[in-house]
Amino acid sequence: MLSVRVTAPDDISATVQAALTADPCVCDLAVMPGAALGGAGDLLLFDVAREGVDTVMEALRQAEVPERGSIVVTEPMTVVADAARAAEDAAQGHPADGVLWAQLADKSREDARPSVNFFVFLLLATLIAGVGRLLDQPILIIGAMVVGPEFAPISSLCYAIVRRKGRLAGWSLTTLFGGFAGCMVIAWALWAALYHLGVTTYDQATTGPATQFIVSPDAWSFVIAVLAGIAGVLSLTSEKSSALVGVFISITTVPAVGTAALTLAVGAWSQAFSAGVQLLVNVAGLVIAGAATLFVQMQIAPHLRRSGR
Repeated sequence: MLSVRVTAPDDISATVQAALTADPCVCDLAVMPGAALGGAGDLLLFDVAREGVDTVMEALRQAEVPERGSIVVTEPMTVVADAARAAEDAAQGHPADGVLWAQLADKSREDARPSVNFFVFLLLATLIAGVGRLLDQPILIIGAMVVGPEFAPISSLCYAIVRRKGRLAGWSLTTLFGGFAGCMVIAWALWAALYHLGVTTYDQATTGPATQFIVSPDAWSFVIAVLAGIAGVLSLTSEKSSALVGVFISITTVPAVGTAALTLAVGAWSQAFSAGVQLLVNVAGLVIAGAATLFVQMQIAPHLRRSGR
């Protein structure tokens, strides 16, 4: 179940109340007339089954609530009520399959914008990956994959492609590749300094059978990225954070950036090029698969609601 708070002006409040009352997926509707300060109108509180929230959001949009009032959706930890159980039974589909597109849109706008936290986490992941390649330690590569925040702008790009939002796509690409480029330059400078001081050697930076996959892109790299892209988008739309962690561990994006910086610093141009190819292959697979998954979800959602599955 999801909890929704709506503020609606007086002239549309009755229309909103009628729409919510008629929806069997809505329960526990409470109306506080004139509770919104500043003449904003009535305050409406209600719960709705997750798989039926898309219909409710559409009704609120048709009533011009977003333009003239506000909608706030939260997810309570537990709802104990027979009315809530009846609303879930009336909803068509399974709660895990319900997608709150408004929430996804808001998250995509947030993740597409560059931030200091995003860049710091990406830089830390890049440096960890470089050390992992230098020491040939897969556990450090996995750690870099988990720390790296790059899937956020990638998922935003997928949403922008499906929804045909060019500006959002531009921001996502800028955040993603701008972050990669900035982190690579900083890591390259650090590794170059260490190399010239004699702390690291060419052989250390370019050898290591356990992490050789980073500089060995092939068809399987693309296949894994495609599978990870599907799993990543499904985990976001179904709020399965544990699955998203698995996606982080399976994609070779940040490790490729860290390895490219390390090998460029020691003059291993061919390995730096291979790491760059690995990065592009993985990003391409993630974006293609992620956008395709979102598109399929958008297409089948109306049919599932009509069929009652």
